[in-house]
Amino acid sequence: MIPWLHSEQDPLPDARLALPPGSDAPGLLAAGGELTPERLTEAYSKGVFPWYSDGQPVLWWSPDPRMVLMVDEFKLSRSLRKTLKHFTASPLCEVRVDTAFERVITACAATPREGQNGTWIVSEMVDAYLDWHRLGRVHSFETWVDGELVGGLYGVSLGRIFFGESMFSHRTDASKVALAALVCFCREHRVNVIDCQQRTGHLASLGGRELPRTEFERRLALGLGEPKIGDWTYHPAMWRHLAQHDERASAPEDTAK
Repeated sequence: MIPWLHSEQDPLPDARLALPPGSDAPGLLAAGGELTPERLTEAYSKGVFPWYSDGQPVLWWSPDPRMVLMVDEFKLSRSLRKTLKHFTASPLCEVRVDTAFERVITACAATPREGQNGTWIVSEMVDAYLDWHRLGRVHSFETWVDGELVGGLYGVSLGRIFFGESMFSHRTDASKVALAALVCFCREHRVNVIDCQQRTGHLASLGGRELPRTEFERRLALGLGEPKIGDWTYHPAMWRHLAQHDERASAPEDTAK
């Protein structure tokens, strides 16, 4: 049995008490409670996140292993590299941050997902993350083309760690452009880890990999110990981090003895 949170005074259990792999619901930690900013801050600081459907109570999860994208391991496919080259060269294309958060989270909720019926971004969750966004904890990275919002993603920021939540795309690669911009932004601000919660083939193709919960919690503690990011402006000059990363990756190893 998992514990039930009856009030805001009930703390979340230790993540090690989550249901183990091989159980009916691996990673499920607790149920109940409300999606207040205080509860959400507590949860994410412990590596716990809410995930549930309409008609269910709030369910709290801490999967083991944990899917992450190490910022320095982001993979650019040939097609995405070509897309970004055209995108960054066009005066009609830009990445914005936090200019249309409600539209982004609403579009994410409405986007069909392979293998899922309905959405886990229920109306209660939309309202809660809108409130948290107004407090400066949740942010959207938005892909704009000729004044039209064509893709984006949103996630939570605590200290120097970013917790990716969801993305959407109304044009080919539009969500990947937003993710590439997030990676550049993270490199600019010394954020090393983007939490992806659970494994998908799509994330793995972009460089995501799984970490044991203990290792994720170690990296989480390091990120939480750093000061929060103060400026959430995306400057086009940040695209340079993709080129710089490519140069480091292609540099020959020093074989001198």
